[in-house]
Amino acid sequence: DEYKYCRDPAAAPRRRAGTPLSRSGILCLVRLNRHAVAAICLLTLAAGSGCAPGTPHPSFQIGVDLPLTGPETRAATPALNGVRFFFQRHPTLDGFDIVLTPLDDAHGASASPQLGLADIGRFVATENLLAMIGPFDAAVARKEIPAANQASLAMVSPAASSTCLTRDVYLPAGLNPARIPITCQEAGLPSAADLRPNHTNNFFRLVTTDDLQGPAAADYAAKSLHLLRAAVISDGEAYGQALADGFAARLQKLGGTVVGRLELSATADPAAFLGRMRAAGAQAVYFGGTAADKACLIRAGMSGIFPPGEATPFLGSDGIAEDPACVRDAAANGQGIFATLPIVDAGSTPAATALAAQFKGAYGRTSDYGPYTVLAYDAAAALYAALDRAIRAAGGRLPARADVVSQLAATSGFPGATGTFSFDASGDTTNRAVSLFEPSGSNPRLPWKFVSAIDYSGALPY
Repeated sequence: DEYKYCRDPAAAPRRRAGTPLSRSGILCLVRLNRHAVAAICLLTLAAGSGCAPGTPHPSFQIGVDLPLTGPETRAATPALNGVRFFFQRHPTLDGFDIVLTPLDDAHGASASPQLGLADIGRFVATENLLAMIGPFDAAVARKEIPAANQASLAMVSPAASSTCLTRDVYLPAGLNPARIPITCQEAGLPSAADLRPNHTNNFFRLVTTDDLQGPAAADYAAKSLHLLRAAVISDGEAYGQALADGFAARLQKLGGTVVGRLELSATADPAAFLGRMRAAGAQAVYFGGTAADKACLIRAGMSGIFPPGEATPFLGSDGIAEDPACVRDAAANGQGIFATLPIVDAGSTPAATALAAQFKGAYGRTSDYGPYTVLAYDAAAALYAALDRAIRAAGGRLPARADVVSQLAATSGFPGATGTFSFDASGDTTNRAVSLFEPSGSNPRLPWKFVSAIDYSGALPY
């Protein structure tokens, strides 16, 4: 019987050419061919490709759009690794194989809104692509959301934190020292309503909004560092000004004082300003802007005016956090820089800590892991759960993209590694945590260390 030799082909007797196979022999060939197809699929999946022909199950795709090359790859590639880690653990869903389709919206440069828009076009044109994870940057999101909205394509971002992606107010009245709200249009940005031509929300995110970064820095300064007199500098752009306004308003609400404020310009003299602030009794400096605005060169210049290091904290936002350029520019005065990221730090919850340890066991290099890895894992997990509900509601068939959007919007009490969260009506996470980080030393290559978290999930700071 030829079938009994399937497990040990070497022991099978030789068969003369032209002799027809018995039924059991045919079954044996079918079985062996199945094993060959499975082996080929494993090889192609390991290489990062799908296994379409010969797959034993039907499949659907999930798009991923991140800046996988260029200056942001150090943060975005670890985020992609988080997505991959989830789907390596959950490769199928309700009888369907899941195929990831990652695209790069940077092509070796900074993340490009136009490249992002082209990626959305590819996703939309792929019939069995049901949703996407990304993008990473707000500028890319502003270009992508309208196109994805028209196609009812669900987007889940692990990183894009600009307030106007989900709201029409850029800075609430309670975070503006002038006590009036600043709309997105007044800040020179499209509002959430402008981005959604179908008048429904298709964009969801795992990070909280930028308007909470300034207040979180103020809370940390006042409640943890016990400092109530600060100087404030901003880059003169809408982003930096809003951060500075939020810090100033919150510090004043906590009983503190902003002893002076400087808007950077071609004629501004930061050194002279810092000298006046030292005379006015400033205990810390807050900077609203980015490392590209030479924020940390200002930090380096403080050493000749203020006591260096943690004796005079320098606070900022995600514009400088985790940025090697900031550490290089600060030189010997790198200690005492505290920067916010609008995320839950993976080291601050037991579930995230355990997941991070498992990830690091599977991925060997330090650079494979980053601050957005576990958030991206949670983004994949929340999308997976929504897809499961949508497939079941469709009777086990592939659901319409709009149904995936509806199920994501219904996400409530989801037990993520970074904490339990829901999506509100705007698509924002209800887990409104802001984490603070400090450079580990003077080496720009070293990751920044987590120092504290400010949680506004229960109550907003305004």
